[in-house]
Amino acid sequence: MVSIPSLWLPILLSAVFVFLASWILHMFLPYHRSDFAKVPNEGEVQDALRRFNIPPGDYMLPNAGSPAGMKSPEFQEKFKKGPVLVMTVFKGGSMNMGGSLAQWFVYLLIVGVFAAYVTGRALQPGATYLEVFRFAGCTAFLSYSIALWQDSIWYKRKWSTTIKNTFDGLVYGLLTAGTFGWLWPK
Repeated sequence: MVSIPSLWLPILLSAVFVFLASWILHMFLPYHRSDFAKVPNEGEVQDALRRFNIPPGDYMLPNAGSPAGMKSPEFQEKFKKGPVLVMTVFKGGSMNMGGSLAQWFVYLLIVGVFAAYVTGRALQPGATYLEVFRFAGCTAFLSYSIALWQDSIWYKRKWSTTIKNTFDGLVYGLLTAGTFGWLWPK
């Protein structure tokens, strides 16, 4: 068994490597640019929604409120007429990525801790690179990718976006696996 504190360096470095890889994947490669479509008549839609002063949060339209409400003729008619949407409303103002990037890095550290926990419980010091790679990589890949699938299943997020994010998770998992394999205690 290998303790989590003894794996602080691979946890930290894998977070740094994944942070840099995510920056490259999202800023320089074009395949994520189609994740969100532009709403037709964007300005008019924004103007129409602005008057409702919707607070930041997650919303579903129409919203039945309960399983019983989904059976009501009023809800079924609203759903049939559309539009049906799931939306997240952000706070308006300037776009500041600092807080999100900080949260992303903390998340990367947490995934590293879970990879360290699973791999450290499964293997001893001196395990081979490939053994460490398999456990750390699988744990990281699952953490970065598989939970995203439920958004396509339940909230109708485009499967193409989910598949692209799963590919990103594979890259992140491989980077985590390689870092842990490289720095595994002897």
